[in-house]
Amino acid sequence: MDFRIFTEPQQGASYDELLAVALRTEQLGFDGFFRSDHYLRMGDGDPGYGPTDAWTSLAGLARDTSRVRLGTLVSSVTYRLPGILAVQVANVDAMSGGRVELGLGTGWFAEEHAAYGIPFPKRRFDLLEEQLAIVTGMWATPAGTRFSFEGEHYTITDSPALPEPAQDRLPVIVGGLGEKRTPRLAAQFADEHNLSFPPFDRIRPLFAALDRAIEVEERTRPVVRSVALVACVGEDEATVARRAAAIGREPAELREHGIAGTRAEVEDRLGALADDGVERVYLQTLDLTDLDHLDELAAFTGTAVE
Repeated sequence: MDFRIFTEPQQGASYDELLAVALRTEQLGFDGFFRSDHYLRMGDGDPGYGPTDAWTSLAGLARDTSRVRLGTLVSSVTYRLPGILAVQVANVDAMSGGRVELGLGTGWFAEEHAAYGIPFPKRRFDLLEEQLAIVTGMWATPAGTRFSFEGEHYTITDSPALPEPAQDRLPVIVGGLGEKRTPRLAAQFADEHNLSFPPFDRIRPLFAALDRAIEVEERTRPVVRSVALVACVGEDEATVARRAAAIGREPAELREHGIAGTRAEVEDRLGALADDGVERVYLQTLDLTDLDHLDELAAFTGTAVE
């Protein structure tokens, strides 16, 4: 099992604050630093700096880090046209030396779209399927040839499909808790299937749905199975309570739905996730000023570098 740090900068974080977390993430030996792709704070409270654009900030992190993998969990299909998205992500991949991954999803936050004048159509699953086909199709187009696509929502005509990503295959993540279309899209297009904040008793059935979709697609290449869960840990109960209060949550609720508590509790939870088939965990860290939290997460997960 590997571990990645997952942040929510739309809650109010400048690039410098993101960079500090990304650098500590890298120093501690975590596999990746991922961020949400949102433009509006969720809930009440001080918006601070306000939002940062996901792929603009990841471009900066691509140059300011050296090892850690970078990506979105997840970008919404409503924000960018697929041809432009393919160019943006390939650019950032080249800037990072081949460390980028693209998480792509339907989008869900209607108020955010209204606040920034972004169209919010109803049939977003159809958009997601076509965007996945276009982005992965463009990246797989051999140099010197052209890519075309004709769908209900997008048409691509004789695209040179450039630039190519630095990686031979840039990983694509499809996330969602559905049992029908989401597993099918993951089996057809993705390198990883992510369950974001799933009820623990739903993890096995959802991965079983992925298994069925893989069988239907007759796919032989493996799909990484991952979850994203809120993290709130500490060496003692007082520390757990202090960190829970800092993000406006209750310790009992965090234990019920996330990875929370003291070292023994975290180890038990991770063991149960492994038994359910989880191969990768995104640890959602909501207080970006608490870098010591990352140190304890690294120690509890066995990620810390000596």
